[in-house]
Amino acid sequence: MRSVQNGFTLIELIVVIVILGILAAVALPRFIDLTQEALTASTQGVAGAISSASAINYGAFQANSAKATQLNGAVCVSGTLGGLLTGGSLPTTGSVTYTVGAGSTAPTTCAGQTAGTVASCTITGTKGSTSATAQAAVVCTG
Repeated sequence: MRSVQNGFTLIELIVVIVILGILAAVALPRFIDLTQEALTASTQGVAGAISSASAINYGAFQANSAKATQLNGAVCVSGTLGGLLTGGSLPTTGSVTYTVGAGSTAPTTCAGQTAGTVASCTITGTKGSTSATAQAAVVCTG
């Protein structure tokens, strides 16, 4: 008559623990610090929100809505762009601060531009000593 084995042997358990230890040693450094990637993604999200809000504002301007904001001067300013967003200002999430500056492509202002011209602004997200930038497209209202 044959005996039936119940459970795992000690060597099987040790092998599984060693394999899990090796996997953890290889994979853990990859996931320890994702601060830069998270900051880059959140900054791109804010830039996208500003671009979308600007496009909606331009649509409202073209429809002669009283709710449209005139964008015909220096637009790469926190107060101007923040005013287009829900809440009326750039977001403040935890310890991340967002600032607005002139973009890297021309034009960087709506002064003297015709309605529909797209200006470029740089959005910078900063958390401690880490920072990330993204470009926002702002549609001038003329």
